Formats: sequence, C-alpha cells, structure tokens
Amino acid sequence: MRRVAIAALLVFVAACGSEDIGTVQPPDSRSVTAAPGVQIRIHYDDASPHQVAWLTRPAGEGPHPVVVFIHGGFWRNSFDASLAEPQAADAVSRGFAAWNIEYRRVGDEAGGVPGTLEDVSAAVDHLAELADFYHLDLERVAVVGHSAGGHLAFWVGQRAQLPNGAVGADPAVVPRLVVGQAPVANLANNLDLGGGAVVGFVGAAPTDAPDLYDLADPTRLLPVAVRQLIVHGEDDTIVPFDRSAAYETFVAEPDLLDVASFAGADHFDVIDPAHASWMFTMDEIAEALA
Repeated sequence: MRRVAIAALLVFVAACGSEDIGTVQPPDSRSVTAAPGVQIRIHYDDASPHQVAWLTRPAGEGPHPVVVFIHGGFWRNSFDASLAEPQAADAVSRGFAAWNIEYRRVGDEAGGVPGTLEDVSAAVDHLAELADFYHLDLERVAVVGHSAGGHLAFWVGQRAQLPNGAVGADPAVVPRLVVGQAPVANLANNLDLGGGAVVGFVGAAPTDAPDLYDLADPTRLLPVAVRQLIVHGEDDTIVPFDRSAAYETFVAEPDLLDVASFAGADHFDVIDPAHASWMFTMDEIAEALA
C-alpha cells in the first residue's frame, strides 16, 4: 500500500479549447467517423434518456487507451456529466480516448440501486461494441470517478466478484486501474454524508436491506480485483479525507491500493485539470495503461 502526501501546486494544463469540441448526434453512432476532439453522443441503452455517454478520441489511428469518467453528486440528478468534461478534454489531449458517461440518478425514474448500477455497468461494457469501429484498446482502460462517482468506479473494478446473475456481474470490459477522487468508497460507513445520500441511493439502511449493500458496496466485494488509486484533498469538508484513510483498513492487498493526499485541496480541486492532483492522477493512469 503506497501513501503519498503532496502539497498542492498551481499548474497549467493544456486542454482542448471549446472551439475544438462539437457534438454529433447521429441516429446510428457508428455511421459517423468523428474527427479527433469531437464528442460523439452515444446511447448505450434506450430505456431512458439518461443512458447516454460521450466518446471523444485523440489524434492518431489508435488503438487508443480509454479513460472512463463517472461524475459525482451524491448519486442525485442535480448533477450531471458536464462535471467531468474538463477532465475528459485533458485526457484526450494526452492521447487517451474519453468515455464520459451519464446514468440514472436518484430523482430520475429507476435511479438509485439497482438502476444506477445497471447503467454504469452497461455503459462500461458498451465499449466492447464500439472498440473495433472507433479503434479503442480495451486492454488499456482506466475508470475515474469523483465523490459518489468514485464509489461507482470502485464498484466497476470489483463487479467481477459479484455472484452470477447479479447486476453488473460477468463484465465484458475489465479496467486495469480504478481511480476514486474523494470517493465514497464504503457505503455503510458513510451514512452521515450528503444529508443521508447513501440511504437515498440504496433505498434503505444497511440493517434493513443487507442484500442491496452486498450488491452495491465495494467493501463487501473485496478482495481487491483491480488496482485502486484514491486521490483526496486534505481540506475536503464534503467527503473528509479520513473516510479514505478508514477505507484502507478494509483492504488486505496493500500492493493493489495507493492513496494520495493533497494538502490544501478541497473536494473539487481533485477534478480541476489545472490542479496538481489531476496531473498526478494522469501520470498514474499513463503508467498503468502503458
């Protein structure tokens, strides 16, 4: 287990300008070959308008390594995938394809457990249907999630541990690395966060629905199946850093978990492409997907 404590630095990240990013919404996404830097809006399922993601490819023929982005917001529909757009643009500028996913959230029809988990697993697995046409390298995939999205990223990494028939079991795409940026990694131990966000997401307290927590809580799907990285600001008051420190006690595979803390950083600094924490995150992703 590697612990890294880093003082925050002000850095500049060269990312795609807004003039270089458009939106393509073809009736059949595979009928369009988008230029590098152009977002392609793709429905990974058709049961809900929220089952959509944006694929952006870098320059070059590929095959391209892929970074999947899962936004946070305590699983509620007051937040959306636009939160991750700056990170996605920066990842593309560094030679990665970005897959920025939306999903049904609490407040949407069928949002929460299990609908949110169904969407996230379907979105990640949909890459297998896109890989050949868009020249994606599914042997080199990282999943990055912020806050509640960090919980979902860790769940994606652990879902191969789910029993047959469970939502998300038998994944078609398995990442090499999952990154939790200030993650809510342990559901049952974070019931106080976000005004009861965990219970709102699961639909019940752990004592009332242990089966739902067995499905949704990454700590109940240990041992670690995919290498995990936590990136957390020490001045985070929304998901305090001590929650990530506590998560370490659940992990018995020290070589598969790294924790990086950033002095002076808050909850949103870790998703800012101009912050040292993001530079660190991208360096770790580049090494993992090399």
